[in-house]
Amino acid sequence: LLVHDLVEIYAGDTFVYASSDPAVAAAQEANEQAAADRLFGGLPVDQGSRLRALWDEFESKATPESRFAKSIDRLMPMVLNYVAGGGSWAVHGITADKTRNLIDAQMPGGSKALAHYGHAIVNRAVAEGILLPPTVS
Repeated sequence: LLVHDLVEIYAGDTFVYASSDPAVAAAQEANEQAAADRLFGGLPVDQGSRLRALWDEFESKATPESRFAKSIDRLMPMVLNYVAGGGSWAVHGITADKTRNLIDAQMPGGSKALAHYGHAIVNRAVAEGILLPPTVS
């Protein structure tokens, strides 16, 4: 997680709800690849290679550990928004269904328990009025 966040320091982070747009996701991926090349390429070869391999593993979600780490990475903004009384949810008008869809799409492969906890946060946030209820279609 720390190695992933180091790359985001250089690449910038994308609002998780915006990353569902394919153009936004592609631009972020290109920015992160360039940042990883620069960051890890500036280290001694053995260190750079080891850290790049960790970053690549996280991004690929190919191992149980990387899927678990990705789940934590997705859960933390929810926790922060909840404890901040709505945070960026309120600023951007995010609804419970958008948040639940994000949980269902990106967390169960890493940890069903973390996904369940994410849903519990959403339910509490809606009940407390700090996350908009689901939209009715």
